[in-house]
Amino acid sequence: MSDAIDEDLYERTRALLEPGEIQLNGVIVRTDLTGDEEPTLHQATLDIGNIIAEASGLDPKDTYVYSGNDDDRFGVNQHQGLTLDDEEFVWECQQLARDGTYDIVFYYEADADQEVIVESVEELGFDATGVRGE
Repeated sequence: MSDAIDEDLYERTRALLEPGEIQLNGVIVRTDLTGDEEPTLHQATLDIGNIIAEASGLDPKDTYVYSGNDDDRFGVNQHQGLTLDDEEFVWECQQLARDGTYDIVFYYEADADQEVIVESVEELGFDATGVRGE
């Protein structure tokens, strides 16, 4: 676990991955982005979503982002990546304001390549901590 990620956030992320209809893994992405950098936060979310889509065997061009801003079932900073043709789940994330900057918690199907996701997020310049579900 990265020093930048506290134990509470890690455990809360693991709780989101508990067995349900599908097996999930996740990644906690630590950013230095503040609320004043909303466009950059948005772009980072899209870029990481594309990484997850590719690591899941999908072409990111075949996915779109559904945002909670327009749906009362989701929080304002909650987004989903879905496939274009049948709106299947690819990933979901929550952008969490913590200590003046944002952490982004993503979760996705466990068959996505976890190592590639973590390494690719780090190549974008962010600290990333992979979280494996059960």
